Amino acid sequence: MFLEGKRALVTGSTSGIGLAIARALHGEGAQVVLNGFGDEGEIATLREELGGAAHFGADLTDVSEVEEMMADAGEIDILVNNAGVQHVSPVEDFPIDKWNLVIALNLTAAFHTTRLAVPAMKAKGWGRIINTASAHSKVASPFKSAYNASKHGIAGFTKTIALELAEHGVTANCISPGYVWTRLIEGQIPDTMKARGLSREEVINDVLLVKQATKKFVQPEEVGALAAFLCRDEAQNVNGANWSVDGGWTAE
Repeated sequence: MFLEGKRALVTGSTSGIGLAIARALHGEGAQVVLNGFGDEGEIATLREELGGAAHFGADLTDVSEVEEMMADAGEIDILVNNAGVQHVSPVEDFPIDKWNLVIALNLTAAFHTTRLAVPAMKAKGWGRIINTASAHSKVASPFKSAYNASKHGIAGFTKTIALELAEHGVTANCISPGYVWTRLIEGQIPDTMKARGLSREEVINDVLLVKQATKKFVQPEEVGALAAFLCRDEAQNVNGANWSVDGGWTAE
């Protein structure tokens, strides 16, 4: 297992994509640190599954909580900034508090975790920073101004960090999924059916997967496998890249 002796912090990792990434890194020997909200019993089960992983329920929109988490988590070799949130609204009606939340969690939190993790990585001469972006880091959709801005921002931030750290044995890359089959997406289907008067199949094919050429959802494990690859020594020259995992969405 090529990540033996490495410590990996994955934000937003108590479910969905983040959990799949945590599992993939643990499967390659990394000591995983979880972050996220959820049922205490479920989180305890996940910690046991992942070899006694530490867990921090830090609110990443609060700088003091981020700083406390990073101090308590110890030196991090692999940082995966995955936590995120979405809000949909026309720009003229977009709630200011929702804009601030989306930018704070999707973009600013990654700045804080990165700035705090980088010194130890540079000192060791090795590190991996992986940011979960989105197809919306490359293309836009209407009514998602904050999300599009945050994901375009994280792509640019990643490139900058990649250049700054390139001579220190540290790489920084984005993974940009399309629609990923998670409980969050599955839970949105009934509401969309009701709101649009569509069948389940119509919601899936004509709303969610309309831009994904494969007409298949991305599976969380696919994202996890890519994250693990980016940690390999063979990926040491993969730096500043934005990897699409979107069924061909952004190929158009």
